[in-house]
Amino acid sequence: MSAAATQSGPAEQQGAHEDVWSERDTTPDAIDAALRRLLHARHVANDRLAPARVLNLVVVVDRRWKGETTNRLERVGRYHASRTVLCAVEEGRTTIDARALLSYSEPPEGGLGLIRERVELDVGPGHLSRLESIIDPVLVDELPTLLWSPHGHRQAVEALLERTDVLLCDSDDDPDPARALARAQELLQDAYVVDLAWLRTTPWRERLAARFDPPARRAALSRIRSVSVQHRASSRASALLLVGWLASRLDWRVAALGEHDGACAGACAGPGGEVEVELSPGELDVPGLAAVSVRTDGERPLALSLRRGRGGLHACERSDGSERRWQILGASRGEGGILGEGVRQALLRDPTYGPALARAGELCPR
Repeated sequence: MSAAATQSGPAEQQGAHEDVWSERDTTPDAIDAALRRLLHARHVANDRLAPARVLNLVVVVDRRWKGETTNRLERVGRYHASRTVLCAVEEGRTTIDARALLSYSEPPEGGLGLIRERVELDVGPGHLSRLESIIDPVLVDELPTLLWSPHGHRQAVEALLERTDVLLCDSDDDPDPARALARAQELLQDAYVVDLAWLRTTPWRERLAARFDPPARRAALSRIRSVSVQHRASSRASALLLVGWLASRLDWRVAALGEHDGACAGACAGPGGEVEVELSPGELDVPGLAAVSVRTDGERPLALSLRRGRGGLHACERSDGSERRWQILGASRGEGGILGEGVRQALLRDPTYGPALARAGELCPR
């Protein structure tokens, strides 16, 4: 083991401070001991600072994408994990290099402040099968652990499953939506799953549900005759999950959609009749959905459309020969907030995702 261990005092960075330790060719026990020393020294220096103790986050990434992933983690806002362990996998590496950081801000006079911890590990492919023994000493005991492996590394995921409470994935990352949704269903057998593709549909689901929530509107749910979703070309999984959510909540019988020129179309069998479904790719500079439209029939037909726009969603509703337009300010969190929401959801449970995922899988074109 090299003796290149260093420890620095607090370094101010954008109003915050950091205590840093690093060592090359190190061991998990040495990292754990270093973290304990850093925490002890910081508490002695300021006993109004205490480590956050809510959630462990383990992230496994390709070494070349480490910087980009770190930047995404820094933009999660107030939803930082208490202790983040970032494992960067580098081809050809056989030893472990580590860096531990304590981040904190000086608490206000008479108040308390939180310390958040991040451990960065540089590991090789040969470490992945035994990653649990490497990670376990570094995690905070008795806290739930969230695992995110955005670049695959299935061997690492399987090695850490017994130590994992929640799995974070993004079904929009895989160019094959059917494979992505099948993988999410597989993961759901082992742990609770937070899917970023599902979270991208949240503002759309919330607004659709709200428009049909008044008692006078609920009967119209059984008279929905068409649903169309426009999505970014790489976000078909999000579109399928939205339709899967409607199908699971409204008891539609579903079948695989047909595919032509990048668009998907087909029909579901609802309690009140057939429901036409259309998914089409559109121009969008961020992952997710661009527009959603729902149409009902009956004595008082309703046409409702939501479209992504600056500042939120633009809504249009046509009913009884009249048209109403309005903007739902701040309805979309934007891609910058999706990862932070994923971390927050690790502490919650959404019972609607599993049924929606199952229906979405059945809707996938064969």
